[in-house]
Amino acid sequence: MQDEKAFIERLLNPKTQQEAFRELLQLYQKPLYNHIRNIVLNHDDTDDVLQNTFLKIFQNISKFKGESKLFSWVYRIATNESLNFLQQRARKSGITNEEVQQNALNKLESDVYFDGDEIQLKLQNAIALLPDKQQLVFKMKYFEELKYEEISEIVSTSVGALKASYHLAVKKIEEHLKTN
Repeated sequence: MQDEKAFIERLLNPKTQQEAFRELLQLYQKPLYNHIRNIVLNHDDTDDVLQNTFLKIFQNISKFKGESKLFSWVYRIATNESLNFLQQRARKSGITNEEVQQNALNKLESDVYFDGDEIQLKLQNAIALLPDKQQLVFKMKYFEELKYEEISEIVSTSVGALKASYHLAVKKIEEHLKTN
């Protein structure tokens, strides 16, 4: 966004807020859908989380302090909403987060919105075996091609720790794919 400060002012101004929010939706709807989909895996759940994300952004834009980029703030909300969704799903079902992810993976092949092949399914299974933080870092770096600095702002972790997490995740995934 060329002039982020001016855009944020438009988001905060009641006279220009609706138009600015439409621009925000247009700008972030597709990338946030992909980001959330990488975390929750299911299309319908992704739509629900995306809607909640934009609602939270709209409700909390006045609290945005500009200490990070708008991009990072928006992605942090989407990430937190996705992780909260998975935790709530696990709690309601009386199962672990890992079991929620495994259930989503099992349904992925029959999901009409999933366009991956057998290799993609194997990759998703390998990713599901990673600890939560490594999963998140791997997905953001590998699928979304975010820079470490951007991921660092989104998940509030140092770049060095993210690089280490990504490296470990890649090694674990490679090992899993070799043996399966």
